[in-house]
Amino acid sequence: MTAAAPQKLSKNAVFLVIVASLGYFVDIYDLLVFSIVRLKSLKEIGITDPVMVTKHGQDILNLQMAGLLFGGILWGVIGDKLGRIKVLFGSILLYSIANFANGFVNDVNTYAIIRFIAGLGLAGELGAGITLVSETLSKEKRGYGTMMVAVIGLLGAAAAFGVAKFGWRNAYFVGGGLGILLLFLRIGTFESGMFKNVEQSKVSKGNFFMLFTSFSRFKKYLFCILIGAPLWYVVGVLVSFSDQFGVALGSPALLNPAEGVFYTYIGISVGDIFAGLLAQITKSRKLTMAVFLVFSAACVAYYLNAKGLTVQHFFLVCFVMGCSVGYWATFVTIASEQFGTNIRSTVTTTVPNFVRGALIPIVAAFNTFKAHYGVLTSGYIMMGILTLISLISLSQLKETFGKDLNYVEEEAGIS
Repeated sequence: MTAAAPQKLSKNAVFLVIVASLGYFVDIYDLLVFSIVRLKSLKEIGITDPVMVTKHGQDILNLQMAGLLFGGILWGVIGDKLGRIKVLFGSILLYSIANFANGFVNDVNTYAIIRFIAGLGLAGELGAGITLVSETLSKEKRGYGTMMVAVIGLLGAAAAFGVAKFGWRNAYFVGGGLGILLLFLRIGTFESGMFKNVEQSKVSKGNFFMLFTSFSRFKKYLFCILIGAPLWYVVGVLVSFSDQFGVALGSPALLNPAEGVFYTYIGISVGDIFAGLLAQITKSRKLTMAVFLVFSAACVAYYLNAKGLTVQHFFLVCFVMGCSVGYWATFVTIASEQFGTNIRSTVTTTVPNFVRGALIPIVAAFNTFKAHYGVLTSGYIMMGILTLISLISLSQLKETFGKDLNYVEEEAGIS
């Protein structure tokens, strides 16, 4: 008997991957654009006191993250109850309207409310895209598909830095325009066949509370969230507060967190390519995650020991650290593959947004350690704790590479 010919991706599947990738591109663009234009935009609407600029900036960012958290649950449930395609259309429409409105704000309260709405809209992009790609591509090819979603999506960071140079209001207008273009592009997308198989069935769909009615299912869900925590610690603390770390390291010049984030995200894009390829070669997402978690811990240790860190060296370190945490696509794919079709969208949409939201307690814990041990020692402590938690959580999850995803979760467990 001759071996079967390798399965080729259909044009529809390729188109779906492109659409999902561009959705994540817009997601990352918007996540970063506020951080980039924060100081200038707040000053231009009348906030000139440096203390108040910092306070309002943190408040607005926290509201945006709150929007992502609530939106993750909302769009995840809608994706499982009404379909993945409806999420792709609804989320990008809400995001686009919010970004156009952001370009017209003239006071802090309106700014904050609209950022919350933008976060609410964006929350559905990555989860719906990864779910559709995972359910549409073959089990042998889906790793490549989700890898491309992350790689193209993370380049939105470069776009955000480039567009922001033309004015903060224009940056928001461009974000809204990109969303509308993507909305029209999605007219040609199609629904997941796996979702159609369960759409008319009586099985519970999009029931967020199912994740908590079974202890084994809850543990699995929690572990999926915890394995991604170090990534956002690196970006949200070590790089975003790099001006503080630079002072502690004796850097000859002030380190710019915004530029550091830019190089970190470029590194994450590169890392996602290698993580995706390593998973395909080893046929193990767990091994890939473990390798990258250990690598990221080593990179952070190097960063925290880089005495006299220059600006150019800092950019290089940020890029390498970004590469080391470039497991975002692998991490989200693992979460998507752990659960049945009837709650897969809920899981895949909430998990990455809960990881993003976890930055709030991570920052609080870091600040608590910093008050007692200083910036550098606290950096080591937090990375050590998060890496250990992630590795333990990873060890408790089953390998999902090549897993058949055409199954559902029953109320009492997995069918």
